[in-house]
Amino acid sequence: MDAPLAAWPWDNLGMFKYVLYGPLVGKALYSWVYEDKRIEYWCLHILFISVLRGLIHILWNSFSNMLFLNRTRQINQRGVDFKQIDNEWNWDNFILLQAAIASMGYYIFPCSESLPRWNTKGFIALQILHVAVSEPLYYVLHRHFHRNKYLFIHYHSLHHSSPVPQIPTAGHATLLEHIVLSAIVAIPILGSSIIGYGSISLIYGYILMFDFLRCLGHCNVEIIPHRWFETFPFLRYLLYTPTYHSLHHTEKDSNFCLFMPLFDALGNTLNSKSWEDHKKITSASGENVRVPDFVFLAHVVDVTASMHPPFVFRSLASLPYSPKLFMLPFWPLAFSAMFALWAWSKTFLISFYWLRGRLHQTWAVPRYGFQYFLPFAQTGINKQIENAILRADRLGVKVLSLAALNKNESLNGGGTLFVDNHPNLKVRVVHGNTCTAAVILNELPKDVKEVFLTGATSKLGRAIALYLCRKRVRVLMLTLSTERFQKIQKEAPIDCQNYLVQVTKYQAAQHSKTWIVGKWITPREQNWAPPGTHFHQFVVPPILHFRRDCTYGDLAAMRLPDDVEGLGICEYTMDRGVVHACHAGGVVHLLEGWTHHEVGAIDVDKIDLVWEAALKHGFKPVSSLRNRQISS
Repeated sequence: MDAPLAAWPWDNLGMFKYVLYGPLVGKALYSWVYEDKRIEYWCLHILFISVLRGLIHILWNSFSNMLFLNRTRQINQRGVDFKQIDNEWNWDNFILLQAAIASMGYYIFPCSESLPRWNTKGFIALQILHVAVSEPLYYVLHRHFHRNKYLFIHYHSLHHSSPVPQIPTAGHATLLEHIVLSAIVAIPILGSSIIGYGSISLIYGYILMFDFLRCLGHCNVEIIPHRWFETFPFLRYLLYTPTYHSLHHTEKDSNFCLFMPLFDALGNTLNSKSWEDHKKITSASGENVRVPDFVFLAHVVDVTASMHPPFVFRSLASLPYSPKLFMLPFWPLAFSAMFALWAWSKTFLISFYWLRGRLHQTWAVPRYGFQYFLPFAQTGINKQIENAILRADRLGVKVLSLAALNKNESLNGGGTLFVDNHPNLKVRVVHGNTCTAAVILNELPKDVKEVFLTGATSKLGRAIALYLCRKRVRVLMLTLSTERFQKIQKEAPIDCQNYLVQVTKYQAAQHSKTWIVGKWITPREQNWAPPGTHFHQFVVPPILHFRRDCTYGDLAAMRLPDDVEGLGICEYTMDRGVVHACHAGGVVHLLEGWTHHEVGAIDVDKIDLVWEAALKHGFKPVSSLRNRQISS
């Protein structure tokens, strides 16, 4: 059983907890409609402050997750994993709590409408009360929560359960702690009002600055220059830094202050490494950053998908991508950002994770899916990909894997263009399609006798067709180009060539229940499939799930090994811990220590080799068909 006041009373409400703001909205509307246009402004003030507080935390969170800007100033280099994100999901409970306390406080002290907008004396009184009362009171209580075993285990340990301080960590605490914190916040506000110096701007200013400084301490990015403290030595006792507060999370018996290290100095709890670590991070920014062993070079799929990275909404990025209604108002902003990224044209870091002690990063080319099909844009896109490869080569990256459209055959020959232009590359360029082919082929039923293949003359289509014909599986290859079909057919062993059959219409597949889709097909074309057909696919974007009497596979993907650390972002529509097969193929390339480039045509002889290597390193297939077979 939880300790008293440890759990939040609306824990079971989920997203419906925001309905608790309803009485404030209802009171304001009722007063405006039925009370002679007299608006209950105190309700609006509480609601507006709550919105602004949430916005401050969201913007700080966006900044702290912009790894392409602040990766070199990260204090704790560990990644934020799904467990921490889930634990901190309801970080904004304290805003709702303090809105409720403010509502009750209004009925006790109904003075908001008599407060002036500004009172200079009030700000002076507020600062005196904060320094003389709130800061030392917080220090004493915070220290007591640590020193008292019962209080720490049942209340304060929750806050320290997050291994990497983040903005949501600031609000991740028990109900009792936030009741205590609410009282500390209220002291300067109520005290200034009681002595007659209160004002509306004082309430707004103090609460918002309080949240701003809390976010500063938890942002995990050191942004305060050490030269400030060298020029003004006493300033270090008046304002804490993210490094200072981060030490409290790693070495819990030090640095207990609210915002002013002065009280840690007076209480002899100031960590001796506080200024040394701060100077080390700020003065050596960019010098001691670990070079990743592996880079996955991704790209944005469309405008709405551009809102999926963690620097936009961390919680949204931790779930498989799907369009959400609440994202619609942000679409114009994302659309504008698209042009900004197009103009900026710099590859940026999205996320990272650790596997077997090696750092794996995801970089992104700031190009959207439709831009890859604009003839005039292809030269510029190739230039950006080339720059990313050369940058990785300079850094000492071992393997760089190209995602989806970044290795398009018509764009750069599956990466061949870059290897030919730079024959002395140390970084290995990998398209990962060998692993993609292996995943698709191992999804097929073991007793399959015939498959229908669209996109049959593409890199993947060619490899799949040649592999299956060697297994004596009849492959209906949909293509209008007899020349390209015959070229592939001649690559097959002579005794297997008759298993490759050219077809030019979808009607030819009306009796085949296994479709491998490598080229987008319309619902009308899907109608030629017989009932019970399963659609395997390696086409981007995935085909529509139109037929209710058929089943659809996901894009080729694999689950990462269990020892992955710091992974907190879903790769596009993939589930947690699942990556596209080409991503997995690049990781396998690294783990195996292979020294060849994997570009251009797929080596059919290596498909089984890559598959076995992936399984050996702990990768798991996630095919929907396989899951259904297991469950049945």
